[in-house]
Amino acid sequence: MSLIQTIILAIIEGLTEFLPISSTGHMVLASSFLGIENDTFTKLFEVCIQLGAILAVVALYWKKFFDFSKWQFYVKLGLAVVPALIFGKLFDDLIDEHLGNPAFIATVLLVGGVILLFVDNWFRSPIVLEETDITNLTAIKIGAYQCLAIMFPGLSRSASTIIGGMQQRLSRSLAAEFSFFLAVPTMAAATGYKLLKFIKEEGAISGEQIKALVIGNIVAFVVAIVAIKFFISILNKYGFKFFGIYRIVVGIIILAMLATGTKLSAF
Repeated sequence: MSLIQTIILAIIEGLTEFLPISSTGHMVLASSFLGIENDTFTKLFEVCIQLGAILAVVALYWKKFFDFSKWQFYVKLGLAVVPALIFGKLFDDLIDEHLGNPAFIATVLLVGGVILLFVDNWFRSPIVLEETDITNLTAIKIGAYQCLAIMFPGLSRSASTIIGGMQQRLSRSLAAEFSFFLAVPTMAAATGYKLLKFIKEEGAISGEQIKALVIGNIVAFVVAIVAIKFFISILNKYGFKFFGIYRIVVGIIILAMLATGTKLSAF
């Protein structure tokens, strides 16, 4: 993976991690376009740089994230991440298989986009407006929605958990905020697991690969800070329809390219 490829994928990750358009799906499609989708390290890179983007949440919301007087907040995050940890471990091989299938990802992008067109009308009467009102059971239920994004790359972890929160009667802004916080332990665990698995299978990780991971995480972190502020603004003003339309357009374009035999790779 070249430096330019590293930066391109990191920018895409930073821009898309918190938007309900699937960062994983966009990175997989981008790596196919760059011609590096079959490289073992690319698959590791696509997971690990998500942690850099996720840490932007810690930087932006550090006062709340490190308010240790509210220990119940950490309990809720711990409970919410359990379903994804179990599900991810059980279906790891199947998930990797789907990650290598652009047609599958494009289809999920398209279907997910259609769903986003109607989400705002489905959940109009939230009753949970503060984080302290989220029960432990509600946190677990929201965490379970992450499993959908794990099983269906292209669905979007952000979209799944925000919709899950809204289904549990959280306000749209609170559901988005809880989704952001939940991403921290989720992606920290996923990054650690993928690193250990890579080292076990490949024997070691090279200095150049470590350099790529460091650069990728830094770039994703910086870009994600801007993207989070943009997402909250758009979400509060326009809801999910804008993102739904975008997903549908991208899904149709990719499927059309695949149907006509147009190669995704630019090289």
